[in-house]
Parts: sequence; structure tokens; C-alpha cells
Amino acid sequence: MPAQLARIAKVLAFYGRFLPSFTQPGYRLRHMFWPRFAPSFAGQHWLVTGGSGGLGREMVLAALRGGATVTAAARDPAKLAALASETAAAGLVGLDTEVCDFTSVADTQRLVERLVARAAGTGRRIDVLMGNVGVLQDALVTTPEGHEASFVSNILSHHQLVEALLARGTLGAGAAVIEITSGGAYTVPLATAMLDVTDPARHDGVAAYTFHKRAQISLVAHRRAAHAASGVAFYAMHPGWVDTAGVQRSLPRFRKLLRPLLRDARSGADTAVWLAAQRPAQPAGECVWFDRKPRPAHVYAHTRNARDTPDSLAAFLRARLVARGV
Repeated sequence: MPAQLARIAKVLAFYGRFLPSFTQPGYRLRHMFWPRFAPSFAGQHWLVTGGSGGLGREMVLAALRGGATVTAAARDPAKLAALASETAAAGLVGLDTEVCDFTSVADTQRLVERLVARAAGTGRRIDVLMGNVGVLQDALVTTPEGHEASFVSNILSHHQLVEALLARGTLGAGAAVIEITSGGAYTVPLATAMLDVTDPARHDGVAAYTFHKRAQISLVAHRRAAHAASGVAFYAMHPGWVDTAGVQRSLPRFRKLLRPLLRDARSGADTAVWLAAQRPAQPAGECVWFDRKPRPAHVYAHTRNARDTPDSLAAFLRARLVARGV
């Protein structure tokens, strides 16, 4: 009982601290003080992973409205076709789509090869990469490659995609890579041992998601240091609590309680689009962009004390890609 009460107190403290800020009222309040924002992305090409719905769809639409061409990559061809029909009906041009299962290292590598070949043939490199694809899975799903599925979609394939495109010159000077993280990352430290849990007795879908999102923040810090000379800007961005299909599916109790307060997709995508337009300077080390400002990467003392580092995380991911022949 004391342990259960302690857990309840911890949850209440977390929601009490972040609910006013992470929900739609917090966005609307801050939005009142921002200057008018009408970005131009003319001449740019964007790659948006998980681009067929939710936050990804909003990023695709914002880029097209701003004059960019966009490649939307997602697993479901029917959803991508619906997105293409929607944009055409709205008079938006410049969208192409790529079907990719981001829970598969092999399929992600095939996407890399197609993107690199297209860039070589057209001279059209990627100017903005939105690392938006991600999932919270309650049940353990192990991929044919032997990994926990959400680990691959949430972190491993992100790393594979970015590093391969950097190495091949498809991402180059002047580009921006924006990773979409989550406020859940604030609850846990960086821990590579918790990223790819395939033991049913140890698997916890919600916990896995929070560790993946913490890893995203650290991975951005690693890239900023490792690729400082590349001329590519790397950002970690938190959208707030958004009423997406993923939340509806994976966190039904959370959604039932907070639905009137949850952000819509356009509010959630706002800072990612703003980062793509503004490319602001960042403080040294780890940070998370939220509502157009850099925020601390840690708010609790216990998450700062981790054995792992951004560099050990990158080495951990690299070893798993090498094991898959990538």
C-alpha cells in the first residue's frame, strides 16, 4: 500500500506540474504573445516520417502551404493515398509518398536507397527531415529481425535514416533534422538497457515509450556534437499533449480524462514548423524545444544521473545496425 500511494502521489505531482502548460490552454496563452508567422519554404524539400496522419499530416500540410515539396513516408499505403487526395483537393502541389515500415531495419534501408537515388537523379536534397514516426505499444511485439517493434520505430530507424542520409550527402549544409519527442521523457534517465526489451516478463509499453523518447533527446545532443561541422541543425521538439490517433489507441484513460484540454494537431506541430523556418541557435548540451522556446532536458534530479551518455547511446544503436548488416 505505501508503494502504491507513493506511485499515485508521483503521478499527481507530474500532472499537476505539466497539465496547464502541455495542454491546449497553455498553447493558446503563449500564442497570444507571438508575432505573426507566415513561413515561406519555397525551394525546400521535406521528408516527414509518419506523415500520413496526426502531427505528421500537419507538418506535411504546413510545408506544402509554404511552397515546399514533401515526401511523406508511412507504413499504410491507404492512408498515404488519402493524404495525397486531400492535398490535391486543397490545391496543394508537390507531395510524393513513400511506403515504409519503420519497425524494419531492412525496409528503412530500402527507403534510404530510394531517397539517395532520387536525390542523385534530381539534385533535390532533403532540407528538412521531421522525425515524427513513433508508437506506444502495450503488447510486446518482436520483429522478424529480433527487436522490440516500438524500439525500432521510435529510435533505431530514426538513427539509421539520419546517419545514412548524412553519410550519403542527401542531408547536407543548411538542412534541419527535427525529432519529435514527448513529455514522458522527463520521467526517466537515459538507459540503453531499457530500449530494446524483448523479454515478456520485463516489457512495459508505456515505460518503453518514455525511455525511447529520453533517448531521442540524448541522440540529438550526440548529433549536434558529432556532426558540428556538417552545417546541419539538429533539434528535439516536444509537441505537448495532443489528441492524436496514437493517444486514442494507446492511452484511452488519459484521453478520456483530458480530452477537452488536449491540443489539436496544428497546435502540436506548431513548434516543429517554426523551428524549420527559423533555425534558432540553441544552448549547449541537451535541450527540448517546446512552444517556440528551448526548455531544460531534465526537470527531476533522478533523470540526470545516468550511466549512459549520448555517445554510448549512439554506439549502442550503431552496434544493432551493424548486426543487421547496415
